[in-house]
Amino acid sequence: MALKCGIIGIMSVGKTTIFNCISNTRGETDTYGTGVKANLGVIQVPDQRLYELEKFQPTERVVHTTVDIVDIPGLARGQGDSSGARLLGEIRNTDALIHVLRCFDDDRLPHIDGSVNPVRDLENVEFELQVKDVESVEKKIQRLERAAKTGDKEARNGIEVLNRYREHLEGFRNASSLEVRPEERRYIDDIFLLTMKPVLYVCNVDEASAVTGNAHVSAVSEYLAGRGEAAPLVIAGALEAEIANLSEAADRMEFLRDAGLEEPGVNKLVRAAYEMLDLLTFFTVGPKEIRAWTITSGMTAPQAAGVIHSDLERGFIRAEVMKYTDFIALRSEHACREAGKLSVEGKNYVVGDGDILHIRFNV
Repeated sequence: MALKCGIIGIMSVGKTTIFNCISNTRGETDTYGTGVKANLGVIQVPDQRLYELEKFQPTERVVHTTVDIVDIPGLARGQGDSSGARLLGEIRNTDALIHVLRCFDDDRLPHIDGSVNPVRDLENVEFELQVKDVESVEKKIQRLERAAKTGDKEARNGIEVLNRYREHLEGFRNASSLEVRPEERRYIDDIFLLTMKPVLYVCNVDEASAVTGNAHVSAVSEYLAGRGEAAPLVIAGALEAEIANLSEAADRMEFLRDAGLEEPGVNKLVRAAYEMLDLLTFFTVGPKEIRAWTITSGMTAPQAAGVIHSDLERGFIRAEVMKYTDFIALRSEHACREAGKLSVEGKNYVVGDGDILHIRFNV
């Protein structure tokens, strides 16, 4: 399944620097808030299990699962022109957002609002998204009001729910924080509210704050805790972008250790994104290819097969399943089969993280 994350924030907070340290492409970082086009890239999801599998199943290639990443140019308060609409449209097309906050002081890089205050910046960006969501809600209310005049009871119910969303958004709160019954969500499903999207908050810090954080990070953490949200990730964007430019993996790890870090920021981001979106990974293993695949937790074997190819879901017969830990411990498919650790599962089997699947199908 294709996963698309958008990097958002105000101008000159280091979004493109973060993009450059996690993506396979590079965006320009030497302009001051002048970008008008989004940078597009792909994150290769790190998973050491692929290489452990390769030790016991020689293969022609190892293929990581990927996440599409979009570096969206900085938003400015009151950006209602065509470029602002285009940027908000980019956000609408994502599955999740990475909201980068400037948590470093640098006199050489003036802040658009004159001072570094990441909580203020967070609120300014959310305000822009809330304003756009109010517009979307009001447009749908107008459509339903026409239907309600003909006596459509469903339309009247929809107007009641949408008015609650409008009032909530006008109170400077995100749509995701409004408590509604699950069946009431259908009234907003087709308008793709921006503030319904799950968000990872990333504090972009200087190198000296990479391990322990700083006062700006503490302010953001306290603010998010007050809303019942998870603590932000802390990434030293400039440092990690420099590390990402090193060609040798050993050099990158040595550089990280020298900075007091245990792993690249991309690893932390991907893990957090998977947890936030309730995603997991399964594998297909063979002499031609060992590959990781991303699915949503709770998917059945036929649905997972459909992620590989629609024909496999349509013609699904059964799935032969091994657990990753069993395969590594027993060192081969044959040994798993002999030990009773290879099971044959039907259409109701729910795929687990690390499952190794071989799909039997007939189209």
